[in-house]
Amino acid sequence: MKCLVVIASLAATAAPLFAQAPAVPATITPPDTTRHRTVEFTGLVLVNGFFNSARVNNSDVPQLADTDAVGIGGAGGSIRQTRLGVFVSDPDVLGGSFNGELDVDFFGGQQPSSGGRTFPLLRVRRAVGSVVWPNVTLLFGQESPLVAERSPRSLASIGFPDFAASGNLWLWLPQARVTGQIGTSLRVALQGAILAPTTATVQSAFLTQPDSAERTKRPSLEGRLRLGWGPSDDPSEIAVGGHLAWVKGTDSTSGDTILTSKAITVDARFKFGVVELIAEAFSGQALAGLGGGGIGQNLGVAGEPVRTKGGWAQLNIRPMHDVMFGGGCGMDDPNDADVLANGKLRNFACEGHVEWRPPGPVVFGFEFRRIQTRYASGDFNVNHLNFAAGYHF
Repeated sequence: MKCLVVIASLAATAAPLFAQAPAVPATITPPDTTRHRTVEFTGLVLVNGFFNSARVNNSDVPQLADTDAVGIGGAGGSIRQTRLGVFVSDPDVLGGSFNGELDVDFFGGQQPSSGGRTFPLLRVRRAVGSVVWPNVTLLFGQESPLVAERSPRSLASIGFPDFAASGNLWLWLPQARVTGQIGTSLRVALQGAILAPTTATVQSAFLTQPDSAERTKRPSLEGRLRLGWGPSDDPSEIAVGGHLAWVKGTDSTSGDTILTSKAITVDARFKFGVVELIAEAFSGQALAGLGGGGIGQNLGVAGEPVRTKGGWAQLNIRPMHDVMFGGGCGMDDPNDADVLANGKLRNFACEGHVEWRPPGPVVFGFEFRRIQTRYASGDFNVNHLNFAAGYHF
């Protein structure tokens, strides 16, 4: 009986206390555990077997037929196009979302050894970070030029993208770019970029020195106007762009002169069901610093910029989810009057390919490529066959 009296007394005392406790504010919500930073590791282990009917500038991923091409070919295999990647995402950075990517391969050359190509060196391809707001994107890092950021699809040509030196301006360069976009179903974007100046001059094994573009102390500038439609993750697009840079002269008469590197570009991607068409074209001068424009010839006769025009296009068809086939061609055609006597007058390449990606991580591919390089002494041709096998992780 005493116990009941004590319990009743405690209850009577506690009731007013609970009545005076403040209510939980309605604005408090449980933490969103889905918004957090993620890190993902990916890779493509790839082995390529290749055959060249004649001599080329680079056996496993060729761009040019050599003048000493007749009767000198070869066959072999390489794992240098294996790629590794790290992706980082964070949904809350500076009021927007952040995405970062580090993309490396083993195409940085090779250490001299009795194993030949089995001692390849790691190379940074792309290393980019971007902050995305509703209508503006800021990108910084090493990426393809803003005015030439597309490349053909290929399992045979990853170390150098397909049609490099035959119409594809591709070289990954340190840069910062801003994109402003409006629209939903029809999207219009205006882009601008500041890029590190370069002529793609070969540097020493460790210590580096400024090339003729860096000696101008001026960055490269690029702009691009893009129109897109269709799904945002699989869009059709068309764009026009402009490139402007500067290089120092190289001979006794123009060594102190600052010359202009410039280009007008057009690029497009059209998607029609299972069919994809991608293409780029350009016209300009002194474009070797953008991945070998002008067939790698920056300055020519009398130290003047080599004027050139070129482009490439590729058609891909995916009749089934795991099968894709297609082909394309590219050409770089410098002005003959600008090219030195021992230079390259035109480079033309065509390719056909097929890829099979069965369920699971494995992938297989085959590509045939025909390259024709024109010198003052004539046209030299080579056929390149490439068999690829690999797996994703």
